[in-house]
Amino acid sequence: MSRIHWRFLILALLFPVLTVALLVVMPRRAVPLHLAERAEQYDVTILRDTWGVPHVFGKSDADAAFGLAYAHAEDDFLTIQQSLLAARGRLASVYGADAGANDYMVGLLRIWDVVESRYDSDLSPETRALVEAYADGLNVYAARHPEQVLTPELFPLSGKDIVAGSVHKSPLFFGLDETLGELFKASRQKDISPSPTARQPRVETRFGSNTFAIGPTRTADGSTFFAVNSHQPWEGPVAWYEAHVHSEEGWNAVGGLFPGSPVIIHGHNDNLGWAFTVNHPDLVDVYVLDINPEDPYEYRFDGEWRRLEVREIPVRVRLWGRLSITVRQEALWSVYGPTVRRPHGTYAIRYAGMGRVDIFEQLYRMNKATDFNEWRQAMKEGGLASFNVGYADRDGNIYYLYNAMLPMRAEGYDWSLYLPGNTSATLWTEYLPFDRLPQVLNPPSGFIQNANSTPFRTTIGEGNPDPAAYSSTFGIDRLMSNRAWRALALFGADDSINFEEFKRYKFDMTYAEESDLVGFIRRLLAAPPPDDPLQRQGLDLLRHWDRRAAPDSREASLAILTWIYLAEENEGVRLSRQSEVEIDDEALWQAYGHAVRHLQEHFGRLDVPWSQVNRLQRGDLDLGLGGGPDLLHAIYGELQEDGRLRGDAGDSYVLLVRWLPDGTLRSYSIHQFGSATLDAGSPHYNDQSPLFARRQLKPVWFSEAEIRAHLEAEYRP
Repeated sequence: MSRIHWRFLILALLFPVLTVALLVVMPRRAVPLHLAERAEQYDVTILRDTWGVPHVFGKSDADAAFGLAYAHAEDDFLTIQQSLLAARGRLASVYGADAGANDYMVGLLRIWDVVESRYDSDLSPETRALVEAYADGLNVYAARHPEQVLTPELFPLSGKDIVAGSVHKSPLFFGLDETLGELFKASRQKDISPSPTARQPRVETRFGSNTFAIGPTRTADGSTFFAVNSHQPWEGPVAWYEAHVHSEEGWNAVGGLFPGSPVIIHGHNDNLGWAFTVNHPDLVDVYVLDINPEDPYEYRFDGEWRRLEVREIPVRVRLWGRLSITVRQEALWSVYGPTVRRPHGTYAIRYAGMGRVDIFEQLYRMNKATDFNEWRQAMKEGGLASFNVGYADRDGNIYYLYNAMLPMRAEGYDWSLYLPGNTSATLWTEYLPFDRLPQVLNPPSGFIQNANSTPFRTTIGEGNPDPAAYSSTFGIDRLMSNRAWRALALFGADDSINFEEFKRYKFDMTYAEESDLVGFIRRLLAAPPPDDPLQRQGLDLLRHWDRRAAPDSREASLAILTWIYLAEENEGVRLSRQSEVEIDDEALWQAYGHAVRHLQEHFGRLDVPWSQVNRLQRGDLDLGLGGGPDLLHAIYGELQEDGRLRGDAGDSYVLLVRWLPDGTLRSYSIHQFGSATLDAGSPHYNDQSPLFARRQLKPVWFSEAEIRAHLEAEYRP
């Protein structure tokens, strides 16, 4: 899964076209204290285990959702509020102008129009009860802890706020924010496609994810193994939080969720497990409208002039203290969808999943599914517009799905460019049917994998989807990642995998011969030696590199820093999977030179053990790490002034699941920090970090008896 960018516009470009400004001194309101009374409606108990992980036991599903919200708020109320403020379009009222772009986006995309019009019709009564109960859990927490409230105007929350959060986040995972930001640059960024041309490389984020499922025919004892291993930022609105929910209505699931989620996003229940990785189909289109030169609010479509719908989006921006300014920005709507006017053109946007509000409906049904058929039906009917999905169950089924709402587009256009916005030929209205999506069920090899890689190499041997069956207009991934190469090599070479090997493969720290990084290093070593003696010394070091990023590797630091500098200085170079751009020798040697100087200046030598560079820092802990970019043990970091990399993304919440041949369930997990996301005084602020640094897991206590045997606290919220 990818990093979320809240800021997709540049406010310096946005504000000159604001039409009305009103200075307001906002009165300070209080959260209504009577909201605390809503706790009496719910029958729920929270059990915290010795790692601080909440196990929420409710009589009904709604009771459990109420408790889940309360428990998560105890650990990360700030981020939950930020996420819901963003979905409300009110983030700038707290955080100022930098957040104004998000609030404009909420209005431009008509997120709340969709929620208001479809909440009752598209969500089942059970799902509405669930999200309302979750909202009540946050309301009760806010009433009891007013000192932690960002702004009282956020409360009371309703179920619609929770649903709006999913509508807001979903398209950001397939790059809608980046597309909008592109439109707000000073000039047009792409040509208009009149006919087929070569597809342009797409901008990618640096993050990735893994999922693997090993069926009983490929394990040593006939067990089924499954890995949930999304790579997310370590902090913020899409950082993982571990929780377990249990109700007397059949909901019993453990796994990871984001702030503001009323259900487990991915994890396992008694019978089955599922996991997501980000995929990269083409799900967003931009159209250049043909505007009437005599009327700027008319555009040509199929030979006729049509009227643009016009709104003004109010964005309240905090200046200082309680002083704010409300600014208004024009938002347009055409037959294609959201439309913006820029000096270099008027652009309409159309994206997959527009008008859908049923993401939590889908996830709720997946949480409660009892077998593959129920789970697959939830996937088939749900509102998730993207993601690769891995699956395994106690019956030994393993499954991979390239999930996407793939627009059925007209051939004859390059859909990676901008499209002519004057013809119904470019207006798609249907998606490829679910049953025709790339998918693999119980392949002869006995395993599936995906690491943000092409669906056409999901496994070895027979059973992969046929790429010839899919139009290029879908933009389905054709590239691999190092993680995918290694997964295919490790699982493909071992036809009798035990669980210890499964864990070891998951934390693999080797770059494949096919990887971009190994190719870059090979090019450096094959070139004539440079004049700089320090650079020649570095090449001598790299000749002995075993392609591993183990903590004690003295070659990995130079190799990986070369790649990091190359990515920083060359658009299109990815750290999470194959790049589509060609890197010339000059750029490669420049990046290598930066890496050499970096190590010499900050560490006084080139053969620095990787764990001295690659660090996990949290509170009073400063731990060395193995792993690195695009490894199965993925670690991404930001360079600090002292020359070290401070880890901030990659492996975060890792969950490994095992069903024994008799159906007995065992699972193990680790979080890069701990359950107390914000409370630096809590023992659970960083208590899992030492295990994480050693690539070790803790048991997941799933039965009430196991939980009570490792109980730290029990209470009713």
